Amino acid sequence: MNTSVKRLLLTAIGAPSAALAVWALAVPVAGTALTVRMGDGTQLVGPVLVAVTSLLVGLAGWGLLAVLERFASQPGRIWTIVALVVLALSLFGPVGSAVGTAAMLVLLLLHLVVGAVLVLGLARR
Repeated sequence: MNTSVKRLLLTAIGAPSAALAVWALAVPVAGTALTVRMGDGTQLVGPVLVAVTSLLVGLAGWGLLAVLERFASQPGRIWTIVALVVLALSLFGPVGSAVGTAAMLVLLLLHLVVGAVLVLGLARR
């Protein structure tokens, strides 16, 4: 397995791992109720949701990078710009849906941690 593929796999695994570490510190250790508004009700954000979401985002980023590498002249630069814009837009989710300040801060941190791992890990390809 070449170095580039190893880095991609480590990044795809690293994003959910980092997110789960943040979740574990915030929820079971610190006792934060990680709750978001969903329609008329609320939903707890658990470890499975955190892991699956960050894994899917990582795979989507990897897929976009693969397409850009095939068709774009500056794939890394384009990918990084797109990834940072998507990360910035994703921060509106926790601000608008979190129940409580602590939940909002933890969710923002989750977004930033996953974004940092993916941007740093995938952009270096």
